[in-house]
Amino acid sequence: MNSTSIIKTLSQGLFLLMLLFSLVNCKQGNAAKNGNKKERISFKPVFDINYIEVARRLDNGLSFNEDGYQLEPTWQIKFVSDDSASIYSPTKKASINFPMARGIDSIFYAAKVFFKVKKITRDSMLLQLIEAKEDSIDLRGAKLYMTFYAEKFIKDVVHKDLATLKAPTWRDTMFVKNLTDSAEKDYSKAFFARQPAVVSSKSSSVKVETLHVTGNILETNPTDNDYMYPTFNISIKHAKKDFYYSFSVTVDSRGGLHYEKPMVPGNNLYYISHSKAILDKYLKRYLNVKPGSTLGMVHPSSIYLHVRGKKDM
Repeated sequence: MNSTSIIKTLSQGLFLLMLLFSLVNCKQGNAAKNGNKKERISFKPVFDINYIEVARRLDNGLSFNEDGYQLEPTWQIKFVSDDSASIYSPTKKASINFPMARGIDSIFYAAKVFFKVKKITRDSMLLQLIEAKEDSIDLRGAKLYMTFYAEKFIKDVVHKDLATLKAPTWRDTMFVKNLTDSAEKDYSKAFFARQPAVVSSKSSSVKVETLHVTGNILETNPTDNDYMYPTFNISIKHAKKDFYYSFSVTVDSRGGLHYEKPMVPGNNLYYISHSKAILDKYLKRYLNVKPGSTLGMVHPSSIYLHVRGKKDM
């Protein structure tokens, strides 16, 4: 990240923090009159403690939502000063220092994310993620919490490896099972597969390429889109005519393919009927498909296909 990007990121955060100050100005005035004036949080008591995220959950205690998206604990953060935080980047595989802006009511901004400190000690920390959209901060929206343990606390007190600490709970397992049961009865309820469907060719005339998303250093889990939107380029040789279609498909728990919808604007009946024919005539015959799964449970999920046919010259 260059200096211009860092300045731009911090400026956006400062703007929203200033907005937050103005939104609660009256409330702060009343608090001051009552001798209860709120101040900006200081991280001085916990400087240079390496906090490792061990859980990320919604306010219902689950780490999965109804779409099958998994909230994975991936952050590591160390407060270097009251205006700087060192955050681990999974893409760079290194810690990067980010400027940090502090607001009232234990709110701070770093790495393009707003947080509210709910609890912080030298052993652990609980942060709430705050939604920020354009020029507003949402303090009333969906609650999402990140639990951190100090690295020393994990080693000296907890005595558990990180994989065990970060593992989904039995409640997550039961939730995914309910999603799976619903999707088996109704494919329109198919959900993201944490281990996405795998598509390969069983014909020399058909080539399959898996598209991967490259994240930036600010993303805590830069490969989210790989399982949320598994996408494949498929090239077919010796077709009767040239064609190109993009559409989504449901992969059932047996690897069967079921047409969903075109990935183009509008409701073009010609496009739909012909792309369905491509699915039936070519893809169902010439593709091997391994269905997706989550927490070891195979279930219906969606994949996205860009299919190109080339006529023999």
